[in-house]
Amino acid sequence: MSLSIESRCIHLEGDDPAARYGAISFPIYQTATFAHPALGESTGYDYSRVQNPTRQQLEKTVAALEQGTDAVAFSTGMAAILAVMELFAPGDHIVAEADLYGGTPRLFHTVSEPRGITFTTVNFSDGTAQVAAAIRPETKALYIETPTNPMMHVTDIRKAAELVHAHGALLIVDNTFLSPYLQNPLTLGADIVIHSGTKYLSGHNDTLAGFAVIKDAALAARLREISKTIGANLAPFDAWLLLRGIQTLAVRMDRAEENAMALAQWLKTRQEVTRVIYPGLPEHPGHALMKQQARGFGAMLTFEVRDKREVPVLLKAVRLIRFAESLGGTESLLTYPITQTHADVPPEVLAANGLTDRILRLSVGIENINDLRADLEQAFAAVQAAL
Repeated sequence: MSLSIESRCIHLEGDDPAARYGAISFPIYQTATFAHPALGESTGYDYSRVQNPTRQQLEKTVAALEQGTDAVAFSTGMAAILAVMELFAPGDHIVAEADLYGGTPRLFHTVSEPRGITFTTVNFSDGTAQVAAAIRPETKALYIETPTNPMMHVTDIRKAAELVHAHGALLIVDNTFLSPYLQNPLTLGADIVIHSGTKYLSGHNDTLAGFAVIKDAALAARLREISKTIGANLAPFDAWLLLRGIQTLAVRMDRAEENAMALAQWLKTRQEVTRVIYPGLPEHPGHALMKQQARGFGAMLTFEVRDKREVPVLLKAVRLIRFAESLGGTESLLTYPITQTHADVPPEVLAANGLTDRILRLSVGIENINDLRADLEQAFAAVQAAL
């Protein structure tokens, strides 16, 4: 039978618990290598860098959620991006979203560019004209996040796919912010979907992971060969933590999104806040597009305070909400992008993206909404008292 996405978070189609003695929780195959029955024979598993049953179960689950042909699990999200970049050769050109998580352009500049790959950055949310103008004969891919990190720009995935496919190139979409529960870029025309599995897929801030989910079987085989060769694969225990985390993805995302909407509306009423950026607000430029290509708006929001002097006071004053990098866990986290996630982004790029020293990014968790509001209220009171 065809399962809903909520059920697919818990049940892998075709899974047979009888094959593992009826175990409901998939076992952790904590082994580096596997014995061969005889010369020239294999159980299907030879060495855990190549494949491991626990990791394979996770990859099948993520591929099913994203409706991809295959998914490859990596040790981190950055390892997944690095492996995808290995699909390209010297002389290739990539058009990338200007507003990306800071680690991504750092990888582009410090690893990919020395290999001879070139990049052009464009604000994709401004429409296809700028993107089309940036495409060259040697362009091999478009690379986007939607919504972007942290300015929440929204890109039309269908239009981007149509544009790049007309040039025989690939569309790569980082879907970390929404997770496969809320958005499936492959069904909208993307060729590769990236996830930092550390975030919503894990959901508990207790492990690192990354995924590349692929639509085309031949492309998936190439990426598996790269994965096997560079060896940045996810370990069995971490794969098991992801399997466990994904089982609650639907309920976590529903609760976190509900909280995010309530906090976005509440932050708009605060005199300490000059701007709230959340796609779920009707005034957000990408609101209507999000309703067309996603099943929700996610639980990430960005807000701006009046003066940069308020930032250190606010970050020190929060109690329930933690001042920390990362996102997507059960706990709400407050991040200061210019010194944390985007510290390596040049000032002129930050300015062009509107990422100022007054911007804060909030990953809204699943705590009680009244407790979250109360925590921010006492933090704002501390700001008023200090300045």
